[in-house]
Amino acid sequence: MTSTDVSTAAEDSGPGGYAAARLSLLQQEARPGPPRRKALSALTDDWLNGLFTAAAGPLRGVALVAVGGYGRGELSPRSDLDLLLLHDGSAPAADIARLADRIWYPVWDLGLDLDHSVRTLGEARRTAADDLKAQLGLLDARHLAGDLGTTAALRTTVLADWRNQAPKRLPHLRELCEERAERAGELQYLLEPDLKEARGGLRDATALRAVAASWLADAPREGLDDARRRLLDVRDALHLTTGRSTDRLALQEQDQVAAALGLLDADTLLRQVYESARTLSYAADVTWREVGRVLRSRSVRPRLRAMLPGKPAVDRSPLAEGVVEQDGEVGLARAARPERDPVLPLRAAAAAAQAGLPLSLHTVRRLAATTRPLPTPWPAEARDQLVTLLGAGRSTVPVWEALEAEGLITRLLPDWERVRCRPQRNAVHTWTVDRHLVETAVRAASLTRRVSRPDLLLVAALLHDIGKGWPGDHSVAGEIITRDVAGRLGFDRHDTAVLATLVRHHLLLVETATRRDLDDPATVRSVADAVGSQTTLELLHALTEADALATGPAAWSAWRDSLVTDLVGRVGAVLAGEEPEEPAAPAPTAEQERLAVEAYRTRGPVLALHARAETLNRDGAGDGADDAADGADTGQEPLGVELVLALPARPAQGARESYAVGVLPAVAGVLALHRLTVRTAELSGVSLPRGLDGAPRSAPAAAADDPAGVLLLNWRVAAEYGSLPEAARLRADLVRALDGSFDIRARLAERDAAYPRRRGITAPPPRVRVAPAASRHATVIEVRAQDAPGLLHRIGQALEGDGLRVRSAHVSTLGANAVDAFYVTDAGGRPLGEEEAARVAKGVEEALRG
Repeated sequence: MTSTDVSTAAEDSGPGGYAAARLSLLQQEARPGPPRRKALSALTDDWLNGLFTAAAGPLRGVALVAVGGYGRGELSPRSDLDLLLLHDGSAPAADIARLADRIWYPVWDLGLDLDHSVRTLGEARRTAADDLKAQLGLLDARHLAGDLGTTAALRTTVLADWRNQAPKRLPHLRELCEERAERAGELQYLLEPDLKEARGGLRDATALRAVAASWLADAPREGLDDARRRLLDVRDALHLTTGRSTDRLALQEQDQVAAALGLLDADTLLRQVYESARTLSYAADVTWREVGRVLRSRSVRPRLRAMLPGKPAVDRSPLAEGVVEQDGEVGLARAARPERDPVLPLRAAAAAAQAGLPLSLHTVRRLAATTRPLPTPWPAEARDQLVTLLGAGRSTVPVWEALEAEGLITRLLPDWERVRCRPQRNAVHTWTVDRHLVETAVRAASLTRRVSRPDLLLVAALLHDIGKGWPGDHSVAGEIITRDVAGRLGFDRHDTAVLATLVRHHLLLVETATRRDLDDPATVRSVADAVGSQTTLELLHALTEADALATGPAAWSAWRDSLVTDLVGRVGAVLAGEEPEEPAAPAPTAEQERLAVEAYRTRGPVLALHARAETLNRDGAGDGADDAADGADTGQEPLGVELVLALPARPAQGARESYAVGVLPAVAGVLALHRLTVRTAELSGVSLPRGLDGAPRSAPAAAADDPAGVLLLNWRVAAEYGSLPEAARLRADLVRALDGSFDIRARLAERDAAYPRRRGITAPPPRVRVAPAASRHATVIEVRAQDAPGLLHRIGQALEGDGLRVRSAHVSTLGANAVDAFYVTDAGGRPLGEEEAARVAKGVEEALRG
């Protein structure tokens, strides 16, 4: 919109003229960003000025004032209008009320959001004194119409009050920022961030402006305006894309917003948002530290300061060569020469992290400006200082962020640039790729006493996902990058090979433990071959735990920990020279034996439900086969409920030929109908050769064909929401499902139709594959798909349709992703041929896509 267009629109102060001009402006693509916000503000100014002038008549001492974001001239397409009708109290109240109505109602008639107030100067001051948010809005007061002197008096008074009250009000403002960050999260890591409320968002930018207006401290200015502008641009595009006044960048809108901004894709958009948020967050950290320092210095009694002769001496405590602590921050000693000491940035960072202190802004900038690059390979001291920095634990994070804010990290590790601010579109992950790597090092720091080479553990933690910045399998790419990085860091050939192995196989232990049969010798041998040595196994075990803990709460549990520990013990035995033996028949627990006997006696299913703490101990079960007993209060986090189900291989007369056929889809379907999510599933069998009171012997492969055989299912389930179903009702539905009188597929379809899914992200298609050489006794079918009610039922149906038997199922749910493995055989109990296995995998995938 040209200036002529704006003038023409201003001549028509009616709602229709303004609305048409506003729509024309927002539809233009040539002037996005600050020019459009400025033009929209100017257009709105002219319209409101016309409304005020037409309505005010002879009134004096009255002004229309824009405050908040509108006061700053930053109107986004769906921003609300923050307006103050200010008067000196001389006009009759009825006249002021009529004037207000003649301004507010046209705004409401257009459907615009309006935040309005009518006050005298004294009332505005009192409101600001009582309400910090109102005071912040008044700091951006801008005259729109009426008596300019009244607006000028407001601005002068409000600024003076703010500066006088700053020592008391700034700590309150800081508390508000921290509370908001706790509530809304950190913008630089959220997949669906709130551009305004989250830490590092637009409200923090406003808070930094308020601190600068107090004259007590100022934020680092470099990059701050650009970061704020980029967030405003994203909000503009979000408003235009959604047609709503929203600050939350939801997943389903990100591609459209990216396209509106001319960006490649949603990941590019998020990366820009994260970079901007990082700039604002770091500026806020530095600014609030400076505010604290100034307020502490002012708290010293004036009398004491007067007694000090001359300028008080600055307390500087040495921390390392060329590094000192001064006034709660880490700085450089007077004799330090960064231009001659390329290790100094790492030495200063390591000293700061070990002392739990921040690096001063001046120090980081001086290091970035003057330090020479490290030679290749790094000297031993540089490598040691990096390890010391990574081993400091939680205090590593702010120091790392300070180095990264000034570009020192990518200078030290050029490959870091590809993972910096890179989003992870997986609900399991809490952090961006780069922050996840730092968090993994933080977690690994607490595990260094468990390994003989803590330096390799910490460096592997920092690099394990470095390949995510490259196409293809990130573990494969990461191995190549790690070999190069390790060589530049100065590690010898052997240590470089260990680091490369750790990065290449950093997912091996947890994936094998949760998706493979650990009793199968082929499973243990394959891990031992990949790891190669006890030292590497020890490091990989610690790295696995650190990686999972740094990923998020859904990625690690006592259950996963115990499975990985079990696998590590078995692999360690093989690496020590022991050959893995064929698994002995596992002795059933007392409860399993009792359930097996009862199932054989009644020729029907028998089940038990038990609340369990997050442990694998299965002893101490409830009193009855159909009860729901509470587990002991161990102080552990509850994992869910353990369902133990015993089924006779030959049911009562008149039922289907064998419960072994169709048991997986039947049980899974019933659990889905009862809104129970399956977390793990194990299928096995026992046979009762002599009497019913002796200890059964395990016979997983033969139970289905043994007239005295009993199938045992041990499943861990959790309610999607609400309470658990009654055991008797669950058993009744299982009996009907197993004898074929219960149409599970139809019931699931009815439920899905009654409760349509909400709109959300488009999940990637399912992927089913045959795991090569995973077992000598069965074929392993791997399924990766979006978790959904009835998914396990559909998989079981697809496998049953091919006449297969499921020997065991290993079910894992990571966030919204199901990662399952099924050990299947043909009707004769043999592994599938290569072509048949490929056909089965393709059939399961097609069934899940349909």
